[in-house]
Amino acid sequence: MLPGMPAKLASKPCVAIVGAGNLASALAVSLHRAGFMIDQIVSRSSASSSRRARKLATEVGAPAVSAARAKIRADVVWFCVPDAAIANAAASLATATEWKGKVAFHSSGALTSDELAALRNSGAVVASVHPLMTFVHGSRPLLSGVSFAIEGDPKAARTARAIVRELHGQPFSIRKDRKAAYHAWGMFASPLLTALLAATERVAEAAGVSRKAAKEKMLPILEQTLTNYAWLGAPAAFSGPIVRGDTATVEKHLRVLLEVPDAREVYLALARVALRDLPAKNRAALEKMLRAE
Repeated sequence: MLPGMPAKLASKPCVAIVGAGNLASALAVSLHRAGFMIDQIVSRSSASSSRRARKLATEVGAPAVSAARAKIRADVVWFCVPDAAIANAAASLATATEWKGKVAFHSSGALTSDELAALRNSGAVVASVHPLMTFVHGSRPLLSGVSFAIEGDPKAARTARAIVRELHGQPFSIRKDRKAAYHAWGMFASPLLTALLAATERVAEAAGVSRKAAKEKMLPILEQTLTNYAWLGAPAAFSGPIVRGDTATVEKHLRVLLEVPDAREVYLALARVALRDLPAKNRAALEKMLRAE
């Protein structure tokens, strides 16, 4: 059924998921809801991994097995394990099936399809297929509308694009030598944005507002900022003293942020980016002030 696949995935390929963490759970459930049969959930043999695998397997109507006992029947094997574990996980399953004609994916944003070299050498076609989405405990995002960066062997990449479209995701190609930059982009879009919000809570404390209260009070402005960015783009969504050229207010900010030095460094770095990339009045005076800092 597999060679060359697509043709709208005529009959949808059977998928095995390796891993049972946050990404694996979101992916397995989304595939199951899209009509893909989940062959099995493969996990490490530790008690915690086995417990998570059994729970996920129950949700998607599949058995849970340890890697040591896995016998892969699926057409597509999707590795959802930490980056450092991908190559070893692939090698551990090298004898779990006849790989010729099968497709193997991993979902690292930073690493290339070469992490699956053990399976490529055994006859599989391989690709890296990374959803540009955040996965944390206690939240299971839908994959509809999510962009997936795809890189790898042509047949594996075609299969990946077809599966992503069935999930109502947005596939796009990424060059092997651009994976690290791609992943850094994702780092800015979510983890570092979260770090910025944590710094923002600390600045709120300097204003006499607790972190818990700060989060509640900030949500409306955060939501509107994202709405403005989505509809208008960064330049038109940019507001505040820099766009107005208000050097006196920026100077006051920098003075009071001496109480929160780490946040002050973030403020300075982002203000410099704003002066380079976004609209600003009184730009020369602002640049001179920031250089002095």
